[in-house]
Amino acid sequence: MVKDNKVVVVLPAYNAEKTLKKTYNEIPLDVVDEVILVDDCSQDDTVRVAEELGIHHVITHVNNLGYGGNQKTCYLKALELEADIVIMLHPDYQYTPKLLHSMIYLIANDVYPVVLGSRILGRSAIVGGMPYWRYISNRLLTVFQNILMKQKLSEYHTGYRAFSAEVLRNINFKANSNDFVFDNQMLAQILFKDIKSPK
Repeated sequence: MVKDNKVVVVLPAYNAEKTLKKTYNEIPLDVVDEVILVDDCSQDDTVRVAEELGIHHVITHVNNLGYGGNQKTCYLKALELEADIVIMLHPDYQYTPKLLHSMIYLIANDVYPVVLGSRILGRSAIVGGMPYWRYISNRLLTVFQNILMKQKLSEYHTGYRAFSAEVLRNINFKANSNDFVFDNQMLAQILFKDIKSPK
């Protein structure tokens, strides 16, 4: 059951000209109702490529607001469009949009209110070109964060996240940092609120 849910994919973009087309062309538009691209003052032709692809909602920041600032604009626009399910996908093609069907299904059927994609499971990070030193750093930081948060997540820094819109309405993501720590703050908000599936 997906058809009763409005699904919105948000693409927080910065200098994504070279990978945007490949990312967008794999988005399953049979289950996605709207695509939003927020360009955070890119120095390349990201906006032009987005418009050529026919992305209806292209928002441009006049000044660079940072990674967290970009996501805030993405989520606010998705909620404005009355999304039921919001998927944040980096347009740098580190994550395949082919997993969207599964992620959407899990939320639409009340299995989970939040679903995180992971580059770490299956070693796709290394295959996808993540430098080995970054992979090791990511793993060590994730272990440390799991201890602090009493969780068992495979990655806290994933750029592939699906949310029930209700989750976004119930956390104050606007208060978070505009920088890269935004992702961790958002997960902490969700975990501290102990948001669970309604089942």
